[in-house]
Amino acid sequence: MHIDIVSVFPEYFDVLKLSLLGKAQQRGLLTVTARNLRDWTHDVHHSVDDTPVGGGAGMVMKPEIWAKCLDDLMGLKPVDFSAEGEPILSRDFHLVPRPGNAPAATPAGEPVPDATTAEERADAAAAEKRDAAGQLLKETKDPDELVAALDSLFDEAPGYNVPIDHPAATGPSTDTTAAGGDVDPNDPDMQARPILIFPNPSAPLFTQADATDLSHAKRLIFGCGRYEGIDARVPEYYARQGVEVREYSIGDYVLNGGEVAVSAMIEAIVRLLPGFMGNPESIVEESYTGEPLLEHRQFTRPTAWRGIAVSDVLTSGDHGRVDRFRRDEALERTSRIRPDLIEQLDCKALSKADRKTLMMLGWEVSGHHPRKLPPEHLPVRYF
Repeated sequence: MHIDIVSVFPEYFDVLKLSLLGKAQQRGLLTVTARNLRDWTHDVHHSVDDTPVGGGAGMVMKPEIWAKCLDDLMGLKPVDFSAEGEPILSRDFHLVPRPGNAPAATPAGEPVPDATTAEERADAAAAEKRDAAGQLLKETKDPDELVAALDSLFDEAPGYNVPIDHPAATGPSTDTTAAGGDVDPNDPDMQARPILIFPNPSAPLFTQADATDLSHAKRLIFGCGRYEGIDARVPEYYARQGVEVREYSIGDYVLNGGEVAVSAMIEAIVRLLPGFMGNPESIVEESYTGEPLLEHRQFTRPTAWRGIAVSDVLTSGDHGRVDRFRRDEALERTSRIRPDLIEQLDCKALSKADRKTLMMLGWEVSGHHPRKLPPEHLPVRYF
């Protein structure tokens, strides 16, 4: 896997040279290259931002600087999307559904602005694909099968619903000779179709399912915004080019820039690469992996520390009891901290012991998914 990061603070990503991530790079499992956006500027001040159109506080990152950089990295030629000599109006494109992301809906009662006949046809086709993807998400349990099915479903479409009869919708026309900097056009990972990712607090939440999906990619390019963010036409432009574009939020809060979010996403993605972790089983047991449950608590020796002891079950040597204890604690913690995850469980897939535990925690488990009972029916139990 090859990862490019574009930022005005590339030195921020020196931290990715540490620990397991650094060792993985030394072993050739992946390469991570942080690039300075200002290298693509030509003015004396190396300016990358300008005032917002329409007024307001802060500054917005210029589209032309980002385009020069990303065109170089992806080997793309500039494309003018004007129609009959007039520029088209920017649209708020929405992401196609991917594992962990529900499809974004057009606000109720609001028509899509300036939708042409081609765009209306494209939206209708995208809606059909979203329905098909939703069915896949319900029926396909194996993560690899799900990713393969979704990739097949959206093979001819980029990350946004681009008009399918537009020449660029079949994929970007690349010019490997245009790749600048230290991009090696002979590197097979560099020749792979990249996925372009922008952190954005207004975007869908980045989940473990997204990390799993992206861990199968050969090449990822992350763009780190600053100030009031990147001009919204940048992701739209590359989506119209046929590049798969994704935007993610890492939580309901705002940061000074995208560097923290990109670091978090990269670590979540690359630790899933085969050979990255010393013990692959440790990934299977973690929160959000497989079933949507929080992980049980972890302890080490001494078993009694400053007057606080671990449960005797964990020191009993009975692996069956230990597994059940940890499973019950995972169910209890998830019920208490993230009840929305309990609601996603498939009751038919739960064991009799699981159903018993959930019932004691105040959940109805006779339907397709657990349903929280009123507080007066909630028994008290301590694990």
